[in-house]
Amino acid sequence: MAEIDTPTKAGRPSFGTNMRSRSYLQEHQQYRPPQQDGHQGIDSIVEGIQNAKFEAPKTIHPYNGVPSPKSPPKIIDSGLNHTLSHTNCQPPPGHHSDKLIATLIYKTKAPRATITDYPPDRSPSPALAAKSRELPPNLAPVRTLSNFPLEPPPPDPEPLDHLYGSYISPLCLTSFLHLIASLPTRQGSDTLTSSHRCLDNPTHPAIVELTVSPTPDPTYLTLDDLRKHELIYRFEREWNVDVILQADTVLRRYPRLVVFDMDSTLIEQEVIDLIAASIGIEDKVSTITARAMNGELDFSSSFRERVKLLKGADADIFTKLRTEIKPTKGVRELIRGLKRMGVKTAVFSGGFIPLTQWLANELGIDYAFANTIASDPTTNLLTGEVVGTIVNAERKRELMLEIAEKEKVPLEQVVAVGDGANDLLMMKAAGLGVAWNAKPLVQMEAEARLNGDSLLDLLHVFGLTDEEVQTLIR
Repeated sequence: MAEIDTPTKAGRPSFGTNMRSRSYLQEHQQYRPPQQDGHQGIDSIVEGIQNAKFEAPKTIHPYNGVPSPKSPPKIIDSGLNHTLSHTNCQPPPGHHSDKLIATLIYKTKAPRATITDYPPDRSPSPALAAKSRELPPNLAPVRTLSNFPLEPPPPDPEPLDHLYGSYISPLCLTSFLHLIASLPTRQGSDTLTSSHRCLDNPTHPAIVELTVSPTPDPTYLTLDDLRKHELIYRFEREWNVDVILQADTVLRRYPRLVVFDMDSTLIEQEVIDLIAASIGIEDKVSTITARAMNGELDFSSSFRERVKLLKGADADIFTKLRTEIKPTKGVRELIRGLKRMGVKTAVFSGGFIPLTQWLANELGIDYAFANTIASDPTTNLLTGEVVGTIVNAERKRELMLEIAEKEKVPLEQVVAVGDGANDLLMMKAAGLGVAWNAKPLVQMEAEARLNGDSLLDLLHVFGLTDEEVQTLIR
């Protein structure tokens, strides 16, 4: 029987592995609609992930604060600015600080010093010399013709503070730094560096403390000579400021004894002139007082001469004058602040003890010394005679030294404040002598000058800011 061939059934067609399409859309790219926003579609993202190779996760080490290649430093702009300098830093080992402190105080109330006359010992003409016997404010006086040529004084400098601002302006500080930079320094010293602090208003400061390093070479220019330098006087007149120069030592910031003159320092008046006015001889006494304060007369002899003119005045005049006494602006706050700092205070007056002791009790001053005038117990009138030692320039210095020894205060931490020639000896013996709205001779000789309207500015000389001062006087 013949075999019948059975037709072979065709197998189901299939695509090989190498022929398999990953996606219909991949085979028909022309049909993939474009993305309007420019981003890839979901298919492209999936296809990219299928062929991507992923690495094993890295081991994360905690950051221990030390930058390394695995933990590089990350810099973030915080918006804060800080300049790193070493102007006020501790000097390197084997070196010592060489800094000068300049306190610039703008004279907001004091009138500008203007040279409108010829001083008698600088005048080229006797007629001009007879015209005036007064020295212009803040002008360094000379007593002999050999100290100054016979020629007119220089004109007053242009008032720069009127052009650049009635405060300690940046240009004022720049001008002062140029002045200091022009002075000779020690051989091999570093370039001049400086920093400043505004002690009151940081926007328009009236008081600025400037630190300068290095200091001028003392071989050529000592600190005392620098204080009297013509460039400093001219700068003060140009910018209407007081410049107080001090060596930067720790003791300057911590006084322990401050002594004051009384008349025209702690109070606005001269007591002996007030007594003279009460009995109608004010003109005679005031003339002698002015000459004595300017150093033209011996204080002791002139004082006895003035006291004789008071003969016959009522002995109760000191009690009556208490209502006439006007303490200088800022005195009460100053004494209060000094007491809170633990500073001892004293007043030495060339006037009379009844009013001096009364004022000391009112203000809280620790020591008070003044003269005693005799009175007739029968008539209760002043006799015009002085009892005991006169508190003159020498006596003021002695009293200051005695109190400093008693309180165990080194002279470097003693400050003396006065306005007259009879205050110069104690001001020179103290660590710092301050002339308060003083006579021209005292202005030149004192280590510091204050010509403002408030004696409270004395605390700024010690480096205290206005905020710190307000804390002390509350």
